[in-house]
Amino acid sequence: MSKSRTHRSPARTTPVGAPTASARTLAASPPTRLLIPAISVDAPVTDLGLNADGTVQVPSADHADQVGWYRNGPTPGEAGPAVLIGHLDTRNGPAVFRRLPELHPGDLIRIRRSDGGSVDFKVRSLLQAAKDHFPTDAVYGDTPGPALRLITCGGRIGSDGHWTDNIIVLADPA
Repeated sequence: MSKSRTHRSPARTTPVGAPTASARTLAASPPTRLLIPAISVDAPVTDLGLNADGTVQVPSADHADQVGWYRNGPTPGEAGPAVLIGHLDTRNGPAVFRRLPELHPGDLIRIRRSDGGSVDFKVRSLLQAAKDHFPTDAVYGDTPGPALRLITCGGRIGSDGHWTDNIIVLADPA
């Protein structure tokens, strides 16, 4: 993921995705670490905001081992979709989400929070979408309870030298 233009900020209020209203919601607490045992991810989490053009920032390519949390959305465990973004690769080689496309429904995702607690999610599904048709509603749309979205690049390298698609993991409370 080398271009920030790939992710549009949220602009919707209609619920999307599997019902999660029965899941316990937690108070706000920023994520500090992401663990995905199935693909050997154990990474620190930093926060991300918006660029001047309204697109979501991506983590610095200089820190390809970090995951970024979109701080203008819910924290993991709060009602709504918490969004974490990471690179698939950089010019220096594979990055934190290099194996994200290998996840399967039911795989565990654990997020440690700044309050000392953690929250677990299970993969529901993976989506691949062209960057120029980013599924904003599925990623940022309201959910009836906690939800998690992980985003990286995928597809093929386009003529501009960037990946053509995004790989998106949709996860619900475990």
